[in-house]
Amino acid sequence: MSSLPSDKYYKDLTEMSPLRAIAEAVLLNPKVRKINIAEAYEMAKNQAGVSETDLEIYPPTAALFGLPKGAKVLNDCHGKIIGRTAKARRFYNRIPAAEKKKVEGDIREAIYQLEHYDLIKAEAVIGLDPDLMIKATFVTSTNDASNVFNWLSNFNSIELTEEYEKSKVLPIQDIVIVAFNEWTCDDQYYHNVGAPQLSLVDEKHNVIFNLGMRYFGERKKGTLTLAWTSGMRLGMAACHAGIKEIDFSECDNKEHRVLGKKSIAFFGLSGTGKSSHTNSHDNGGTLPKGFKKAMLHDDAFQIDTEEKVCRVWEPSLFDKTDSRNTDHPDWEYCLAVMNHALIKNDGKLLPLGRDIRQANGRALFDRDLLGKWVNRCSFPKALVWLMKDTILPPALKLKDKYLAVAMGAALITKRSRAENVTEEELVKLVFEPFANPFRVYELYKDVEAFLKVIETGAECYTFNSSGYWKSSDEHLENIELQTSLTIHTGILMDQIEWEDWKLLPGAMIPTKESIDKLLPGYYEKYNPYKRTNQEGYIALIKDRFEQRCEFLKSSDLLSKPALLGKLVDAL
Repeated sequence: MSSLPSDKYYKDLTEMSPLRAIAEAVLLNPKVRKINIAEAYEMAKNQAGVSETDLEIYPPTAALFGLPKGAKVLNDCHGKIIGRTAKARRFYNRIPAAEKKKVEGDIREAIYQLEHYDLIKAEAVIGLDPDLMIKATFVTSTNDASNVFNWLSNFNSIELTEEYEKSKVLPIQDIVIVAFNEWTCDDQYYHNVGAPQLSLVDEKHNVIFNLGMRYFGERKKGTLTLAWTSGMRLGMAACHAGIKEIDFSECDNKEHRVLGKKSIAFFGLSGTGKSSHTNSHDNGGTLPKGFKKAMLHDDAFQIDTEEKVCRVWEPSLFDKTDSRNTDHPDWEYCLAVMNHALIKNDGKLLPLGRDIRQANGRALFDRDLLGKWVNRCSFPKALVWLMKDTILPPALKLKDKYLAVAMGAALITKRSRAENVTEEELVKLVFEPFANPFRVYELYKDVEAFLKVIETGAECYTFNSSGYWKSSDEHLENIELQTSLTIHTGILMDQIEWEDWKLLPGAMIPTKESIDKLLPGYYEKYNPYKRTNQEGYIALIKDRFEQRCEFLKSSDLLSKPALLGKLVDAL
C-alpha cells in the first residue's frame, strides 16, 4: 500500500499528535459502520435537504460506482453557507501551546457529541498515479451521507484498489477527515455565522476536523490540502492550477512533429482565465492540424522534479454552474449537484444552474468532460502566472529565476468597485502566493519548490488577464482572450522570440517581428514604452512592485534572509 496507517508510520506511537489520536479513536470505534459509494448514494437519497432529479448520472461512472442503471443526480442544498469559510480555519501547529490544550479539549467534547449520532465512514484513494497514492478515511454522521457520496465521487478510486495495493510505499500517514454538521459551541474563540464553524487542520499528522460545516467544498479542499502538503513533504511542488499536455508528434505538418509532447500549467485566482486556458480544446483555433490534447487536471496536481513528471489527485471536476443552461452539453457528464434550484422541463425535474437560487451553485463532473485525460503528464515546458495587474503587458517571459518565483510568490489580484471597500483599499493589491489559498505550510517551502521546478527546466511567464494601462489605471487597453490563447500556442510551439523589458530587468516582452506574425499590430498596441502618461505609468509600476516586496518581507521568508534578499532584489 502507498500511505501508512498510524501503527506502521509511527515508530514511537507517542509521536502521534493528540488530534490524530482523537480522530483514530472515533475512526476505529466498531460502532462506526463502513459504507461504499453505492450505499452512500442510497442513504443520500433519503437525506433531508437532498432532492433526486431526473438528470441521469453519467452512465459509465454510475456503472463503476455500482449504482442502479439510470441512477439520477442528487441535489444537496447546504443552507446559509454555500461556500468555503476561510475564517473558520485554525491551524493546530501554529496555535500557542496554552491554546492547544483548550482546542484539544473542545475537540474531545465535539467528538463526544458526535458519538451520540449514528456514524458512518468511507475510504478513498487520493491520487491516481501509482507512485503517488494516499489512503483517506472520512468519518461523519448518517445525515451527512450526501457529502460522503460526493466525496467518494470526487476522489473515486474504486477501479484503482488493486493498483493501490501494489503502489509505491510512501513515508506519509493515511489521511483522516472527521465531520460533524450539528456541532454546537458558544465559544467566541471560534468563527460564528449564525452557528459555530471550525476547520481544524493538523497537516503534520494528516488530520482535519470539519465542525458545523455542511458545504461539500470544505471536505474536498480539506482533503486536497492534506494531499498537497503530503506531496510537498515528499519533495514535490504543490500546484493549485490547471495543466494540459499537447502532443505535436502526429501533426499534419512534419515541421510541427519535432515539437513532441509539451505540457503547460496555469496558476490563477478566480476570474483570471485558468479554466479558459486549461480547458480550451484548440486554443481558439491556433493549434496546428493533427495535434492531440490530454488533460491532467484543471485544479490540483503535483510536480515531481526528480522523475520530471506531473501527477494528478482527482478523477473529477468541481465546477461552478453559473454559465450552464439546462440544455448545456456538460450535464451529460454530471455526477452530483449542490445548491441548485429545480425546474420542470418537458416533464423532467432538472437542476437549474445559473446561480438563480444563490451564488456558487456547483456540480461534480466526470473528467471525461475534458476529452482525453491522463493520470501523469510530462514535466511542464511552461508555468504561467495569471494576474489582473494593469501595469503588466499581456505577456512577459521571466528569464531570471528569482524574479520568476517572486512573481508567483507575490501573485496578485485587485479589489473591484463591486466590493464594499474604500478608495484607498482599491489601490492595494491582494496577494495569494502561487494562487493557492490552501497552503498550510511555510511560504518559503513553496518558493524553494518552484525554484527547483524552474532550475529543472520549466520556463516561466506572466499573462495579464484584465487590461493594460492605456493612459491610467482605469483607462485600459483591452486584452482579448483570443490574444492570450494565441500567445499560449506561440509559447508551446517556440514561435515567439523575446527581448528585454528595460523597466523590469529579468523580464522580457515579445519581439515585434515574431509577435506580429501571430498577432498583426500587437507590438505597437501593447508597446510598454508607448503608454500615454508615462510618468503616472512608471509611478504605478514602482508602487505595485513595492507592494510585492513588502508582502514578501512580511512573510515567513524572513526566516530565510538570503532567499528573501534574492527575491526582493529581483523585484
